[in-house]
Amino acid sequence: MPQDTLDRAFLDRLRDAEPQLNALIDQFSEARVLVAGDLTLDEFLTGEVERISREAPVVILRHESTRQIPGGGANAVYNLAKLGAQVTVAGIIGADIQGEALRSIFQAAGIDTAGIVVDRDRPTVTKTRISGHARQSVTQQMVRVDRKSDAPPPNAVSQKLAAFIADHAPSAQAVVCSDYGDGVFSAATIAAALTHTRTIVDAQAGLDRYQGATIFTPNLPEAELASGIAIVDTASLQQAGEALLTLTGAQHILITRGDDGMTLFDRDGEVHHVPAFNRTDVFDVTGAGDTVAATLTLAMCSGATLWEAIVLGNLAASLVVRHFGTATTSQAELKTALTTLLE
Repeated sequence: MPQDTLDRAFLDRLRDAEPQLNALIDQFSEARVLVAGDLTLDEFLTGEVERISREAPVVILRHESTRQIPGGGANAVYNLAKLGAQVTVAGIIGADIQGEALRSIFQAAGIDTAGIVVDRDRPTVTKTRISGHARQSVTQQMVRVDRKSDAPPPNAVSQKLAAFIADHAPSAQAVVCSDYGDGVFSAATIAAALTHTRTIVDAQAGLDRYQGATIFTPNLPEAELASGIAIVDTASLQQAGEALLTLTGAQHILITRGDDGMTLFDRDGEVHHVPAFNRTDVFDVTGAGDTVAATLTLAMCSGATLWEAIVLGNLAASLVVRHFGTATTSQAELKTALTTLLE
């Protein structure tokens, strides 16, 4: 992002903080994080359109490639690992090839999968996007197929998950809850996660279930939904932030606001705003919230102030939105982006 679009005082503060921010990034590899999450496998099937089927008025694709990447809460796990952290994951998969694919991706990234519980009565949450193109034309998504169960997991599965979290939280520097509403976060699971003194919550709804968590990271629609306040200006933003602090009993609320940056509300009444670092090269915001939560968590584990943590979270988000689909970044990319921002 060009410097002239950022406030000069903010840039000066960022320039002064550059050595410390780089030192914090270097420490990401020392962080130990436990992630409880609604695990999803994102599949991307691509092919070339051959003709219209004689069986029905639909196109026939000749398959070219299949790509599988972690999505949902699994994206938060993967982001942490790609940023160099030592990660343990707790979640639920089905007894299916999608679940095994997700486990294999995690293990290849060095993620400890001992906390994954297999529920044989439900499928691994999977979102399959089928895209096609004519010869030498742009590839476009044609349909998405979702596999999931709306029924809550059996009590035995939830209790096993909660027990794992309770046993392993003490050895972690932070616990991240990545809640996409797919059944992982029973009352027992939430209670186990909240035993840690540094709990980061990224939840789409039901924020009040996580009473007393360290920090919540809702995006703008999630903040409006939880607070019941339409955020249209500085006054309504302040009102929503204060309402969310009261609702959740949290120490901090970070509202991510897209082009308008991020705003952090502290229980002591302080407000910190960080402007967006990338407003132009935005191709897909899918999963950017997971990246913010992951980077923020590692910065906190490394001893960052909250301002330093949200700056690094914002910087990481500015990188992943440049890619289609859920994406990750790395320590090296963060340091390069910081240098580029200050040139």
